[in-house]
Formats: sequence, C-alpha cells, structure tokens
Amino acid sequence: MDRFYWDSFKTFFRIGAFTIGGGYAMIPLIESEVVERHKWVSRSEFLDLIAVAQSCPGVFAINMSVFIGYKMRKFPGALSASVGTALPSFLIILLIALFFANISDNPVVESIFKGIRPAVVALIAAPTFTLARSAKISLANCWIPIISALAIWLMGVNPVVVIVAAGACGYLYGKLVKPTEQ
Repeated sequence: MDRFYWDSFKTFFRIGAFTIGGGYAMIPLIESEVVERHKWVSRSEFLDLIAVAQSCPGVFAINMSVFIGYKMRKFPGALSASVGTALPSFLIILLIALFFANISDNPVVESIFKGIRPAVVALIAAPTFTLARSAKISLANCWIPIISALAIWLMGVNPVVVIVAAGACGYLYGKLVKPTEQ
C-alpha cells in the first residue's frame, strides 16, 4: 500500500489533534507540514489552496486536507487526509459531550476557558500577517483586506459577496489594467 495514505492520515491527525482555535489557527502547522516538511505542495499552491478552501462551504481544515489529499492521490488521498483531520475533533467533542454537562459550572473550568480565549485570538491573528506577507500585501494594496474586513464586520456584508466582488475586481484588473502596465 502507498505510504502517502498513512503519512497524510498521521500528519492531518496530528494537525487536527494539536491545533486549538479552528482552521485559521491551523494554517502555520499545515504549511509547515505540507509545504516545508513533506513538500506535497509548493508555497504558491498553498496560498491558492487557502483561497479556495476559504471560498468553499465547509470546515476550512477539512477543505485543505481534501484538496491536498486529492492533489496527491485523488479520492483515496482526499479520504485519508480528511479522516485524519476530522477524527481528533470528533473524538474530543465526543468526550466533552460525555463529561461537559457535569463540569460546565465548575469555576476552574470556566477560568480555563477564559484563559484560552485570548490565546485563540492570537493563534488566528498570527497567520494573518504571514499570509499577508506571502500574498504580497503592501501599503499600496492593504486597503483591500481592510475594507473587506470592515464591510463584513461593521456593515454586515455577506463574506460570499466580498469574495465574489474581490474575484471580479481581480479579473477586471488583470484584463484591463495590467496589460497596459507592461
């Protein structure tokens, strides 16, 4: 049997088990494993996968694992990588569901969760700066993510609308403006 299936399962299981904070907090670990360690995708492919995974419905980390697994070994690769990603969360949530009702009012547990919240924010914020650097966001174009974030946060614009508008603007820029710059 192809070693990739076991390697991808183990890699994504570890990512799923030891990354707290959701899909965006997983980005540095996924990048480290699939780009730098295993070299399953290039850095530019990884950035493209992030954009696609964010644009698709579903859990970000599962989308990433499916895309990487599918790229490497089609459906069986996607299956092994996605099961590896989902299984730790499933098992942890199952355990929490079994015991949380009994401990949810415990002051120690409440304090632990209050301490974890700021760390989760940092886990999400840190990859943002790495992604901005990799995506070549500079002072000239930093207004795009800022306006997008403000539109979603303050004005309640649907993120899908922002993604579609950004894609359309990028397409028009590539067709109309960029050829005249060359």
